[in-house]
Amino acid sequence: MEKEKLVHEAYLVSHVVEENGSFPNNGRLPLLIYKGAFMLKPDDTTEAIKKTFAGNGYSNSWENGIYDYHHYHATTHETMGVFCGRAEVQFGGDHGVCIELNRGDAVVIPAGVAHKCLKSSDDFLCVGAYPNGRDFDMKYGKEEERPEADEQIAAVPLPDNDPVYGSKGHLHDCWYTQA
Repeated sequence: MEKEKLVHEAYLVSHVVEENGSFPNNGRLPLLIYKGAFMLKPDDTTEAIKKTFAGNGYSNSWENGIYDYHHYHATTHETMGVFCGRAEVQFGGDHGVCIELNRGDAVVIPAGVAHKCLKSSDDFLCVGAYPNGRDFDMKYGKEEERPEADEQIAAVPLPDNDPVYGSKGHLHDCWYTQA
């Protein structure tokens, strides 16, 4: 499928997710939710999202749901594209923001931002990937993770491209002005 037919201009929802004690989050780079970024056709597979991400430099991809416990990554940013279903996801820890993700939405999670699936439809499936195929770590908001996690988060480079829109797009508008 042609990229022009798959990718659409999304409605952007962004949130700056501040440190909350247990989770470092990322008060510098906002969480980005692209509502309706992918116009998926009935015969599309998850490869459509993977190819878009890979074409923009995001690889080391996976397909699954989102864990039902708070976790974050200190060594990389993460992007996800919703292939089917819907999920209510909390970002930032117990008192964080809750966002409903639906088929075709994409999210860009800055390093350090906690995320957890609160509930989802039985058919919920998303594709995740990382800038330049970076390896991800798993952190759980434990006291002993800090301050090393804070140092790792500060060292994560900005991605070269937006995972959906490439050299243009919301990531450049929202993250490069904050750096």
